[in-house]
Order: sequence, then C-alpha cells, then structure tokens
Amino acid sequence: MTTEGNPLNNARVAYEYYELPGELVDIQPLGNGLINKTYQITHTHENEEKQYVLQAINHDIFPNVRGLMENIEKVTTYLREKYEAEGRDAARETLRVIRTKDGHLTANLDNGTYWRIYDSVKNSYSLDKVESPEQFYITAKAFGRFAYDLNDFDASQLVEVIPQFHDTRNRYRQLEEAIREDRVGRVKEVQEEIAFIQNRKADCFLLYDLLDEGVLPLRVTHNDTKLNNIMFYSETKEPLCIVDLDTVMPGLVLFDFGDSIRFGANDCAEDESDLTKVNFDFDLYETYVKGFIEGTNGILTEAELEYLPWGARVITLEQGIRFLTDYINGDVYYATIRPGQNLDRARTQLKLVQDMENVWDKMVEAVKNAQK
Repeated sequence: MTTEGNPLNNARVAYEYYELPGELVDIQPLGNGLINKTYQITHTHENEEKQYVLQAINHDIFPNVRGLMENIEKVTTYLREKYEAEGRDAARETLRVIRTKDGHLTANLDNGTYWRIYDSVKNSYSLDKVESPEQFYITAKAFGRFAYDLNDFDASQLVEVIPQFHDTRNRYRQLEEAIREDRVGRVKEVQEEIAFIQNRKADCFLLYDLLDEGVLPLRVTHNDTKLNNIMFYSETKEPLCIVDLDTVMPGLVLFDFGDSIRFGANDCAEDESDLTKVNFDFDLYETYVKGFIEGTNGILTEAELEYLPWGARVITLEQGIRFLTDYINGDVYYATIRPGQNLDRARTQLKLVQDMENVWDKMVEAVKNAQK
C-alpha cells in the first residue's frame, strides 16, 4: 500500500493491515509522545465502544524494530500468562500486542514506516509529573513490582535494542575519544568537568564489572522508568500497568532504580545554568528506596541491595558524561536551543553526583533501614 505525507493518512493505511472486531468509528491523535506518533482507534463491537492504541515506531531511534517487538511480545506474553495463573486481571495489567492480518507484530508500510497496535488499558490514566512524595513512592513500588513480576523471566532471551545503553565503561571511552579528537576546540573550556569525571573512572567501571564477575544478576530492565509510563486505575488511583516497553532489555535492576533517582530526586530543570538551584533531594531518595524495595518483595540479592545506591550515583554520572561528550563533539546528538545548553546539562548531572557523594553514608543507611 502506498501512503501520503500526512501522518493521519499513514495511520489510516496502517490500520488497514489489521482486522479488528466491529466497525471503525474514528482514528485520532493521542498524547504528545516525543518518540513515537500515537493514535487512538475507536471501534464499535456488539453495541459497545472499544479503544485501541496505534503507534508508528521511530526506527531512527530503534533500527531493530523486529527485535524490539519480539522483546515486547515475549515479556507481555509471559506477564499475561503469569497474571492469568494468579487470577489477576491480565487484560488490564499488561499490554497485548495485536498482530496484523497475516500474523506479523508490525504493519510495514511501503514508505518505510513501522506500525503496531495494542489493546487500550480500560479505565486508566497516566500522570506527567510527580507532585508529591507519595506519588514518588507509588512510582517506586510499581517499578519494583515490575522487576518482581519478571524475576523468573530469562533476561538473556531479550536483545539489546540500544546496544551498550547503560554500559558506563563505554560512555567513558567515548568521552576519552571526544577529548582526543577535540573536533570543535571545546576541550579547553571544560577541563574542570573532565577532571571531575576522570577522578571517578573507577565508578564508571564498577557495575558492569560486577555483572561480568557474576556478583550482580542479569534481569529484565525497563530503562524508561518515568511516572507517565505507569497507567493508574481510575477507580482506586492505584498502579495498574507498566507501559512504553520499547526499551525493555537485559540489564541491571540498578539501572532502573538509578535513572528514577537521577531525574526524580531533584526539582531543577535538566539544563539549569545556576548550579545553586541544583540539589539532590535525599528525602525523595529515601522515599523511593522504601517503595522500590517493597515492590521488589524480597527478590533482590544481597549484592543488589548493597549496590543499590551506586545505581543512582553511576547512572547520574553516566548521563553527565553523555552530555559532556556531546558538548565536546559539537552538540551532534542532543538537540539544543541555545549555546552551552549541553554543557549546562552535564554540569547539572555532575552537581547531583557531588551532592550524592556528600550524603553517601545516609544513602547507604537508607537502603539498610528500608529492609527492616
């Protein structure tokens, strides 16, 4: 089938690859996702309306569309079977990928775009911003439960849809390469930031070395643990379903924990230029620790618990390295709207790392206290 340039026209063409029960009522844009274009399909079937979610997969960011979708299919099938066996509402507590008429996981259009359809999660809503410590606790518990529910899933079945995504060792090497090349002459401006990171080289190698040594176990990780990736039940306001599974990959549970702390336990803008406004919120960290450990319900190993604070510290350092590397390379990866924005982003992350180091003993103690 051919398509025109209008995204909604593409959505309608993609819809034709599927055979959904009932009659089509409408297809309308849904949400404001930055990665994938999303639409809501409304159907009528047996005098009832039913909604589906139609998405165009951004294959510039995710070139291995097949691997991505197979990951999602494996994980959601496992969860659905687990929930059904436990008597839970599997149809609402996990996503279901709907196959095309010819049995494929995606509709592949002639214009090179890839589309998929999920069942919509009924009677649910999502939130864009954590507005209270209680919400941060609930978020932690939900993502902890996600790890718990996938505890027995063999993570080696999954492919890395973004290879070396949280391999901080590799991020450090990329920074070293950027420094050597100094493509746009910025290295002289950032000697202090470079020295800060070089003094923490061992931190960059810590987690993956522990994985390689078998100290930390490989698990299924979500890799985008934001509040808006949790669907809440409209009636009880409780977490219902984890969504946006594009980055589900094998990894360390510390990655998901750490990234949540990195962007959740501070209230500054990511590109804040006034570092006096950038502060690590220990109280929010402690709140998240309690929720996450409760959600994981005893599955975390002694080593995972011991190194849980390191997840926050290393992942925050890693993001600082990525921003600084891009600044040195001339702002080629992260979009900027003003000069120095990526440098401000890097400095913000490094300030958070420094703050964590300043309360390190308390961070370690918070994990111990949450286990009591």
